[in-house]
Amino acid sequence: MPKKVRDPIPEFETLEQIADFWDTHSTADYDDLTHEVHFEIELMSEHERTRRITLLPELSNRLEASARQQGVSVETLVNAWLTEKILERA
Repeated sequence: MPKKVRDPIPEFETLEQIADFWDTHSTADYDDLTHEVHFEIELMSEHERTRRITLLPELSNRLEASARQQGVSVETLVNAWLTEKILERA
């Protein structure tokens, strides 16, 4: 029986590309390229969870610029601003 020729695993640029590839390929065909790994997972508490939100591109650019000017991450800046706004309304 002839050996099955497999597609090479390409370099991926997005999670969507990874998903598309593995939706149409079996990891069993690439078993010789795998190795055992060990890792720990720390689950976040309810208060530490991450939420994704979609921003308008211009808003995102302005947030990034403002965060850079203040020397903080976008996440820190957004959390600070949201905290201030919620406390104002309380």
